[in-house]
Amino acid sequence: MAGEGGAGPVIETARLLLRPWREEDKVPFAAMNGDPCVMRYFPSVLTRDESDAMVDLARARAAADGICFQPVIEKAGGSFIGFVGLNRPRHPLPFLPCIEIGWRLARSAWGQGYASEAARAWLRFGFETQGLDEIVSFTAVLNAPSRRVMERIGMRRDTAADFAHPAIDGASPLSPHVLYRLGVKDWASHRGGGSGSAGDCPD
Repeated sequence: MAGEGGAGPVIETARLLLRPWREEDKVPFAAMNGDPCVMRYFPSVLTRDESDAMVDLARARAAADGICFQPVIEKAGGSFIGFVGLNRPRHPLPFLPCIEIGWRLARSAWGQGYASEAARAWLRFGFETQGLDEIVSFTAVLNAPSRRVMERIGMRRDTAADFAHPAIDGASPLSPHVLYRLGVKDWASHRGGGSGSAGDCPD
C-alpha cells in the first residue's frame, strides 16, 4: 500500500514499521551516515548534503519502481533506526538486471535482531507481493558481518559472480565484492527457519 509522504509500501512487523521516507528522517539519517563505525565498509562517511541527496534519490526510485530502501522505525519509541529495502541497481554491475535487498542500521539498533526482522519482511514482500523470482545482495569481501547475516536469511554466495564494484576505486580494499542470491523456491523452504538478518552492521 502507498505510505504517507511518498511512494512505496508500508510494512509492519512485530516491532518495526517500514514506511516511505519523510522529510524529518533526514536528520537522523545524516547522523547515521556520519558515523565512521556504521560506514566502515564504505569508502567514506557522508556529508549532510550527500545524505540528504540519498533520501531524495530513494524517494525518486520508489516513485519510479514502487520499491527502494525505506526507513525502519522502532514501534515502541517511534525512533528512526536505519533503512532496509529492495532496490533496482543502476550501476553497471555484471549481474544486471536484478533486484537487491540492502540495509543500514544505526549503531544504537545493533544486536537486537532488527535487521533480520526487517529483511525477512522485505523478502516476503518481494516474493509474495512483487512476484520476484530472485533477490540478490552484495557487499565488500571484507564485510564479514553482512555476509553472515545474508546467510542467515537464506541467501547463498555465488562464488562465480565475485566482482569489482564499479563505483569504488579499484585500488581500495573495499572494491572486491561478493554476490549472494536467493530464489523464490529456496526462500519458501527457508522462511520457516530461525531469525536472520541483513545489515551493514551486527544484527
